[in-house]
Amino acid sequence: MAPGSRCLLLLLLLLLLGVLGAPALGDPGPLEDVVIDRYYIPKICLREAQMGDFIRYHYNGTFKDGKKFDSSYDRGATVAGVVGVGRLITGMDRGLQGMCVNERRHLIVPPHLGYGSIGVAGLIPPDATLYFDVVMLDIWNKNDKLQITTLSKPERCNRTVENSDFVRYHYNGTLLDGTPFDSSYSKGSTYDTYVGTGWLIKGMDQGLLGMCAGEKRSIIIPPFLAYGEKGYGTVIPPQASLVFSVLLVDFHNPKDGVFLEHLEVPESCKRRAVTGDFVRYHYNGTLMDGTLFDSSYSRNQTYNTYIGKGYIIPGMDQGLQGVCIGEQRRVVIPPHLAYGENGAGKYKIPGSAVLIFDVHIIDFHNPADLVEIETVFRPEGCNVTTRNRDFVRYHYNCSLLDGTRLFSSHDYEKPQEVTLGANKVIEGLNSGLLDMCAGERRVLIIPPHLGHGESGARGVPGSAVLRFEVELISLEEGVPEGYLFIWHGEPPANLYEQMDLNKDGGIPADEFSTFIKTQVAEGKGRLMPSSDPEKVIADMFRNQDRNQDGKITPDELKLKSDEDQEKIHEEL
Repeated sequence: MAPGSRCLLLLLLLLLLGVLGAPALGDPGPLEDVVIDRYYIPKICLREAQMGDFIRYHYNGTFKDGKKFDSSYDRGATVAGVVGVGRLITGMDRGLQGMCVNERRHLIVPPHLGYGSIGVAGLIPPDATLYFDVVMLDIWNKNDKLQITTLSKPERCNRTVENSDFVRYHYNGTLLDGTPFDSSYSKGSTYDTYVGTGWLIKGMDQGLLGMCAGEKRSIIIPPFLAYGEKGYGTVIPPQASLVFSVLLVDFHNPKDGVFLEHLEVPESCKRRAVTGDFVRYHYNGTLMDGTLFDSSYSRNQTYNTYIGKGYIIPGMDQGLQGVCIGEQRRVVIPPHLAYGENGAGKYKIPGSAVLIFDVHIIDFHNPADLVEIETVFRPEGCNVTTRNRDFVRYHYNCSLLDGTRLFSSHDYEKPQEVTLGANKVIEGLNSGLLDMCAGERRVLIIPPHLGHGESGARGVPGSAVLRFEVELISLEEGVPEGYLFIWHGEPPANLYEQMDLNKDGGIPADEFSTFIKTQVAEGKGRLMPSSDPEKVIADMFRNQDRNQDGKITPDELKLKSDEDQEKIHEEL
């Protein structure tokens, strides 16, 4: 070993002996100060006990031989007091300073820093050295304030908690040493209360202020802002600091109304929904923490209802006012305009819950609506337009107002054909095809009561407003209802004689057919369009052949107008 190393070792030994105060032979003699063994120090120490701090701790007190003379554990209560101001024996006052919460120390207190030469009658003999095993549980000071730590916070926060708000939150409550005393999670429900009205301990009243829905906080509350000297039952000792880990689920104010957020509004909005309108919409319904409680999308069916008439919760009645077709809107509804304190078990909506509806308006109408007609193109010099009983050919595209394609005549080989006014198409389409010229194009908006109604039809949802793009290809002038043939002018005065082609006094079916076809060919009359001429003429013959003997006599031949007049006379 080098000479320098030997000198250094000798110096270290001399220093060690100086600290111990005696050579390592025999009894070292009486202690001059308290001996502190910090045998457990927590990794995180937010604070150390200082002179004047209030502390809570547990201890076991023994003599050198291990005999116990006192224990806070045996009494079932922690010790609370102020450190460093002479209220404890001097050795304990010194030994507790600088401790962290949850730190464990072994203290050796010499007699002159304990109970001295007097001792404690019947408990501690004179000149006794005392051994304490101590764990620190709580430290606070009368100048302390709340310690609030934000653990997480949502990106969007339109509003924060204020006094008089009603909050719903989850929490875990522990003492400062981590001992749990209560949890809302174990109860399976949030804690619901007003803030700033004295319903909570002062520290929680203050600690919840400024929170966003969905925010998580750690709130450390000193005893004088919690349960103070009395504590609370058996779970919270006197003078205990409390630690709450809080998740704010939602909040509202009893004065709140519905909050609207317009997510997407169509550029074109010709009309906005008002009270009495019937609205079809899709929605997702969530709580403020994002929990989905209902969705029309999951049922693949819109929600259909009147607005402003009490068929839905008041908040939604208000929230759908003024929507446009195609609009996407967020409706935030406080509980007093939703399901109130009781909630809705069917939808797993807790009591006093704020609801958020993201809605997409598919369409709406009013029961008093007529067909909305927009003329896209109308040919010049249009003198002949469609009327009921006319036979028309037209092309069409049919869709919902959200653009969903339903039907199109272009999917078939030829245009659609129909006799107007014959109840062959929905009422709204029939009225939309009236007064059109050949070649004219229109857009028709047809409310459900003039379309397929509440029940809908194959491929058409119930109560759906329909959009038709129509183009009239051609029209044929029709005949009045109940007529199969109509004269363009006055019928011949000697009709029977002209119809009796062989002048034998009877008109068989072939003569009748030849005569009618000739009138049509010469433009003197017309048959009901869109029908088989042979069948129509055969029906006409059967109507005139009253006795069904295969020929028409002068007495049997009557004009339809004369028959109608006779019928009116009989009814009168």
